[in-house]
Amino acid sequence: MELTFEATFDGEVFRPTEEVNLKPNTKVTITVDETKTGKPLSSLEFMASLKLDGPSDFSKNIDDYLYGGKRLDDGK
Repeated sequence: MELTFEATFDGEVFRPTEEVNLKPNTKVTITVDETKTGKPLSSLEFMASLKLDGPSDFSKNIDDYLYGGKRLDDGK
């Protein structure tokens, strides 16, 4: 089962902001999305956080990749 819900970390535990239908002592894996806390990210910070992988000439040849039929694996 997969659940998505918001929670607040109080310094010791994560406290859901809404009711979560789980039995006490249920083991879960938590993935933290820090983009929802702290200062907003700039466009460049957000793009850097995506950890995208692509050919080294992508920005130079973006039109070729998007419209010219150049395959993404050609530039690596």
